[in-house]
Amino acid sequence: MNSAQRREARKNIQMVFQDPMSSLNPRMTVKEIIQEPLVALGYEGDNDARISELMRTVGLDAKQIDRFPGHFSGGQRQRIGLARALATNPSVIVLDEPVSALDVSIQAGVINLLDSLKRKLGLSYLFVAHDLSVVRYLSDRVAVMYKGDFVEFGDTDDVFDNPQHPYTKALLSAIPIPDPDAERARERTVYKPEEVTPS
Repeated sequence: MNSAQRREARKNIQMVFQDPMSSLNPRMTVKEIIQEPLVALGYEGDNDARISELMRTVGLDAKQIDRFPGHFSGGQRQRIGLARALATNPSVIVLDEPVSALDVSIQAGVINLLDSLKRKLGLSYLFVAHDLSVVRYLSDRVAVMYKGDFVEFGDTDDVFDNPQHPYTKALLSAIPIPDPDAERARERTVYKPEEVTPS
């Protein structure tokens, strides 16, 4: 890959990290954080209008552009990270457990925002997560990994409703059911790797 191709890849693929408390530089203002990828890619000029627009897009008050991350909650910090990822108009955003470090009460707002932006901006997400309910809600296609290898891949509904690999079956059987009676009555699938024939 030559330098022009690397630059294009950096523009088109961005990332939102798992922990918004540690992934934002505490010594940088929101403006500096969001414009960081623009500066890294050599965009010239005043980016204030773009940054304000990005803040509004992710549900933040653009008047807070000169504040530091410490003034924001975890959910707001994750939105700042998302605004930073959107700055270059990427086609793909890698989301590494984007809500796992957030309080449950905040998670739904961030998940709904991600879903809305996906549809509105035509984004593709590479969504890495352990919370299978969130995976099902946000994903169109799912890949299941076991010990670093892909063991199953397919449309989300197909994988969740008709899993083929024993590990996927065991994984899905571990999802809690909200109904206590149904939860107690159901059978769990136990994964036994020694019984799986390598493909």
